[in-house]
Amino acid sequence: MTDLHGRRALVTGGASGIGAACARELASAGARVTVADVDRASAEALAAEIGGEAWHVDLSDLGALADARIDVDILVNNAGVQHVSPIEDFAPERFSFILRLMLEAPFLLIRAALPGMYDRGFGRVINVSSVHGLRASAYKAAYVAAKHGLEGLSKVTALEGGPRGVTSNCIDPGYVRTPLVEKQIADQARVHGIPEEEVLATVMLIESAIKRLVEPSEVASLALWLAGDSAGMVTGASYTIDGGWSAR
Repeated sequence: MTDLHGRRALVTGGASGIGAACARELASAGARVTVADVDRASAEALAAEIGGEAWHVDLSDLGALADARIDVDILVNNAGVQHVSPIEDFAPERFSFILRLMLEAPFLLIRAALPGMYDRGFGRVINVSSVHGLRASAYKAAYVAAKHGLEGLSKVTALEGGPRGVTSNCIDPGYVRTPLVEKQIADQARVHGIPEEEVLATVMLIESAIKRLVEPSEVASLALWLAGDSAGMVTGASYTIDGGWSAR
């Protein structure tokens, strides 16, 4: 079993969904976890539950991160949003917001965490990407662009950090049973012109060989392994949890 006693972790978007599952999993292995989220009340509630700390932060406010120094051993970049729209109707500010939150903020957090990781000769950067970091889908220009960028950022971090004890990897799930996915159903029905009850079967799971949503706990179990000592030679990789979607 992975033992993280004495390790400190930061999980962004940690108050719900995949982030909350990762926070609980890392804490259960002994890590002291900081739950970072724009939802202060939920972050504080989860931090109290797992014996960690809460950080109320809007990661799209890049100025708040520009000069930060984050002293953690494990950084889980998970915070994200989705917006479903044809490119010609995609609001430019919404596109910019998604890239700030899901690509520029992870860059700044990695930048802030690496000095401490280098000093200790140990670090784990775990980027919760998506199958959309490897494959594209229509109507998700900003999300796909951000996740493709995150994959590249993760690989550069792996190359720079490897000689100094820091690994960097992506986890690439398909559709996960989270509020983020549940909120997409109405949007997907609208842009595809189908009833909401048909979205899972005809849109979200059409490419997957296993016809169900991924559970947050399944993503968290992989994050836990990547955070531990036994994954010390695993870096620059992208691990799919997509039911076979990317096998096509």
